[in-house]
Amino acid sequence: MDNINVLRLKRTLAYLESKQRELKRQNENDTRSLESMIKYLKKDMLEQFKLIEYDIYIKGEIHNTETFIKSVKSIIDTNSK
Repeated sequence: MDNINVLRLKRTLAYLESKQRELKRQNENDTRSLESMIKYLKKDMLEQFKLIEYDIYIKGEIHNTETFIKSVKSIIDTNSK
C-alpha cells in the first residue's frame, strides 16, 4: 500500500473510531442511523482500500467494529514507513 493510501486509510479509520465512540455514548437513544453509517463505512473501507489483500480474515471481522478497527490499525502499522 502506498503512503497516500495509508494516510487516507488513517483518516478514514479515525472517522470510523469517532462514530463508534458516538454510538457508545448514545446508550438508549435511537442509534440505527449511526449503526448504518458505521456498517456502510466498514464495507466502503474494505472495497476502497482492498483490505482483504492485506488481511484475509478482515471480512469476517466486519461484524465486530472493535475487532475491525484493530485489524485496520495493524494493516496501517505494517504498511507505514
